[in-house]
Amino acid sequence: MRYRAYAKVNIFLKIVGTRGNYHEIISRFILVKNLFDELYFTPKKSDEEFELIGDFGCPLFQNTIYKAYEALKQTGFKEQISKIFQKKALHVEKHIPSFAGLGGGSSDAASFLHMVNDEANLDLSDTELANIGLSVGADVPFFVYNYESANVAGIGEIVEKFNEEALHVEVVTPDIRCDTGAIYRAFRREYKVDIKMATKMSKTQSEELLKTYTDSELNDLLTPALKTDKNLECYRRENWFFSGSGSSFFRNIK
Repeated sequence: MRYRAYAKVNIFLKIVGTRGNYHEIISRFILVKNLFDELYFTPKKSDEEFELIGDFGCPLFQNTIYKAYEALKQTGFKEQISKIFQKKALHVEKHIPSFAGLGGGSSDAASFLHMVNDEANLDLSDTELANIGLSVGADVPFFVYNYESANVAGIGEIVEKFNEEALHVEVVTPDIRCDTGAIYRAFRREYKVDIKMATKMSKTQSEELLKTYTDSELNDLLTPALKTDKNLECYRRENWFFSGSGSSFFRNIK
């Protein structure tokens, strides 16, 4: 059985505060149903404790799927998990670009949690899986719930389904690897918070948001991203919008 790990885009992303070293947000996430990775089990061929097959741009210990694997073991399911991976490897067919603001790593981790939950009959609820996923990455809970559209707040732990007709978007990802840490630091140097605007956006349909606001009004990280990497400016177009901390741009093609 193959599991799809869908990409996401941020219709809007407003930073509304900080919590320690983290930034608190209010954002609208929507799934991109025409862009996804695929995860499935294959027979194990190595002696590794956890065999992960796929085209990843990071060492295993930095991979979000491996972090989800470790988080499940630490939650108390080491015996059940180890039993699966004594004989099986995890194969991932990557299609979502990395470091692109599309949540590919987080989506992979969420799909992996569902796979193991099903395979090992752990009987964990989505809420329980989301709590485990939050320790892996801030975007993981959204992908665990698999809502087509949701308002995401806090540091990612608050996920509320938003009832609207699904948008169909086209995504373009420049060959630019955005430095998320540098972008957030650039934002902090010109720190502006508009909770009233963020709240208003959270109540507005996604299609209407894209018709009403500019790209920089919708995404607080666009301006600092442009200052961090001036090459991004070449990819700005009318009716295209910036997702997360980039580097992807998207438009509504409904």
